[in-house]
Amino acid sequence: MRGAILYGPRDVRFEERETPKIIKPTDAVMRISATCVCGSDLWPYRGIQSIAQPTPTGHEYCGIVEEVGSAVTSIKPGQFVIGSFFASDNTCPNCQVGYQSSCQHAEFVSTAQASVLRVPLADGTLVATPDVPSGDMVPSLLALSDVMGTGWFAADAANVKPGKTVVVVGDGAVGLLGVLSAKQMGAERIIAMSRHESRQKLAREFGATDIVTDRGDEGVARIKQLTNGIGADSVLECVGTQQSMMQAIQSTRRGGYVGYVGVPHGVELNGEQLFFAHVHLHGGPAPVRRYLPELIKLVWDRKINPGRVFDVTLPLDQVAQAYRAMDERRAIKTLLRP
Repeated sequence: MRGAILYGPRDVRFEERETPKIIKPTDAVMRISATCVCGSDLWPYRGIQSIAQPTPTGHEYCGIVEEVGSAVTSIKPGQFVIGSFFASDNTCPNCQVGYQSSCQHAEFVSTAQASVLRVPLADGTLVATPDVPSGDMVPSLLALSDVMGTGWFAADAANVKPGKTVVVVGDGAVGLLGVLSAKQMGAERIIAMSRHESRQKLAREFGATDIVTDRGDEGVARIKQLTNGIGADSVLECVGTQQSMMQAIQSTRRGGYVGYVGVPHGVELNGEQLFFAHVHLHGGPAPVRRYLPELIKLVWDRKINPGRVFDVTLPLDQVAQAYRAMDERRAIKTLLRP
């Protein structure tokens, strides 16, 4: 088969790769219906995160199971399934408390920008939909594999509750779906921080009540102004830079909550500053598997449509163009169809 391989900064190629097959009895092999490029893929693509050798890419996926290993019992060929970017057994102590992305036997799923994918620990990783979905539903189901689950975790970690004020730092796919998550969880006021008109429009359609275009100290000052000098009850940090993290912490009221899901690059926290901020800080790699059953039901019942973050769709063999579109911010998120 052919799939995406990252050779170095801004050098993605679509080349022949070995077709995946069952290696362990707990594996499944699936045919990809849709995959995509993630904002976190741009770190190595831009050379900010180095790679030692040509590396297959992609960690978001959904599709039809073709084959399962002899030990797999809950997933069957022919089912349409979604999985997380971390394979998990869903039985270890960390999984049992809802942190499948820290499974004691976790494996990163990193070869999904291809037509066929091997998924380890299939019973604990994959969740089947009630039936094979219609084509128009596939983008929203794909979004659950990472960005919707990550936005939901950001809101959950930030303790979003009905009637509360929420700030979302970041207007990429995760930030926008953090807005959608906060709305679904009943937040009364949702302030999206964005400088891009198309993203502001989608944020409002997802439930944002206010837009703040300022960043850094000016952004914090604007949040304080909008909240009578108090700050927000919950802040979702969806970027991963020093500025975005500090902006999130400083925009939170005393006793409030920050949920951080942006993959950190160069983020350092001052202990004394954090001590006197008096905020709850929780985040990390989203335990997407914890939320998949609930989120699949919301999409299946057409209560949410997270697939709207895909504003560019390309055939998989144009994966290099998909990366460029996101790198140049011409796309919020690019969907790829094999």
